[in-house]
Amino acid sequence: MHEYDLILTLTGGLGAALVLGYITHRLGLSPIVGYLLAGLLVGPHTPGFVANSGLAEQLAEIGVILLMFGVGLQFRVEELLAVRRVALPGAVVQSAVATALGALLAHALGWSWPAGLVFGMALAVASTVVLIRVLADNNDLHTEAGHIAVGWLVVEDLFTVIALVLLPAVFGSREHDTPLWMALGLTAFKVSALVAFTAVVGTRVIPRVLDHVARTRSRELFTLTVLVLALGIAVGSALVFSVSMALGAFLAGMVVGRSEYSLRAASEALPMRDAFAVLFFVSVGMLLAPGALLQSPGLVLGALAIVLVGKPLVALVLVWAFGYPFRASVTVAVALAQIGEFSFILATMGHELGILAQDVTNAIVAASMVSIVLNPVAYRMIRPLERRLVARPALWAFLNRGPSVPSELQTSRKPRSADPDHRAVVIGYGPTGRTVVRLLRDNGIAPTVVELNIDAVRELRAEGVDAIYGDATRSDTLEAAGVPSAGSLILGSAGMANSAEVIRTARSMNRAVRVLARAHMLSSARSARPMKRMQ
Repeated sequence: MHEYDLILTLTGGLGAALVLGYITHRLGLSPIVGYLLAGLLVGPHTPGFVANSGLAEQLAEIGVILLMFGVGLQFRVEELLAVRRVALPGAVVQSAVATALGALLAHALGWSWPAGLVFGMALAVASTVVLIRVLADNNDLHTEAGHIAVGWLVVEDLFTVIALVLLPAVFGSREHDTPLWMALGLTAFKVSALVAFTAVVGTRVIPRVLDHVARTRSRELFTLTVLVLALGIAVGSALVFSVSMALGAFLAGMVVGRSEYSLRAASEALPMRDAFAVLFFVSVGMLLAPGALLQSPGLVLGALAIVLVGKPLVALVLVWAFGYPFRASVTVAVALAQIGEFSFILATMGHELGILAQDVTNAIVAASMVSIVLNPVAYRMIRPLERRLVARPALWAFLNRGPSVPSELQTSRKPRSADPDHRAVVIGYGPTGRTVVRLLRDNGIAPTVVELNIDAVRELRAEGVDAIYGDATRSDTLEAAGVPSAGSLILGSAGMANSAEVIRTARSMNRAVRVLARAHMLSSARSARPMKRMQ
């Protein structure tokens, strides 16, 4: 029977994840909830089929490696720098507060301070999968608030990577009672050596390897190459440099992400990551003992209070204090009010190092499941809350005081034509937006581009094109772009977030402005015809 353990574990775990993931998705919840419930179903704490937990954990390790590779692949220093003014200090402060609250809760329950700190760090980091999913489902991923939330999360992910590196050095077994400072110094040296090796050798070797494989025009070989790079560098990091495999995978992803093959790697190789990541969530669900939760209700409720109240409250105050509007502040706060995969990784490592007890892992898994269930529901409450606040003009004006973007990026540098027939405002500078701008300039029409990519704004201004960095749903952004005196408003992205709101705001400024919007299909264009009544 033992020779079938691998097949049974894969089939049982993935099958249960498929069924429960589909059910939770149909219920409007994140499929991650279904994956965790699948782990509970096939785990040792429920009757019926029991998967091999040892094999599940080993397969989950591959999921962690590929997950960290995916984070590195999608990580862009430029995106972080664009929102560094709020994301960097905000993530630092929020992580510190959440960690401190977790440590105080643990200490009040009689734990040691090291256990409290690890517990607090696990509660401080939000789930990348859940945050991206919620923002995308609500068409907020490419808005001002979406950029802030993603940049904020990148900083949290970096903190988690550092924690995963330092935890074994601080709390792991050290031969001959090596002093802590020496162990930390040795770890820092090994990490620096790995980073230098990856930066110098990886950036020269990996692109060449991918070049040779790409010339074969074999999709299988390319996918295999990316997987070997991710797993090979991760394992090599542990064997040669004695550091976390997660860090090695993250660095490998960064190298591939900086190459011209990043998009192809994401589209062809990373579906394997998703399959193994599901097994990671299943393996975590197998750790959940429902009976044990009843023995420590205070721990679970305290963890939920930190995740659902403490973290979002700190984020809300910080983003608002940096001069961003209330809508952006509350959006960032709610998006970060959950925990997920990195919390499980930290909790698992803490358990392996003997820092955290099993009931702590149970509490973290339970807090994650509840926060993931409630997060989309809480996100849908943002608009009703906004409508109630708008009904109170004095309060709404106070909550939205100050500029939503840096002052040096709010105004245009190029004088605009006074003739509306020779001026157009273009929302978005993607592939379609680039083509539209080129055609407008070729026909003597001066375009003003509204874009949230700061590098694109600087590129446009360097070329002498009028450009505004800001969120097009904001009236002050449209006013700065010159909508009141423009002849045309062009929405260059099909299915752009809040496009109807942008059009309504533009119409309130200039009822004569002509609106051109791109649609995915003809049916979408036909359904948009009633918008003409707004003229």
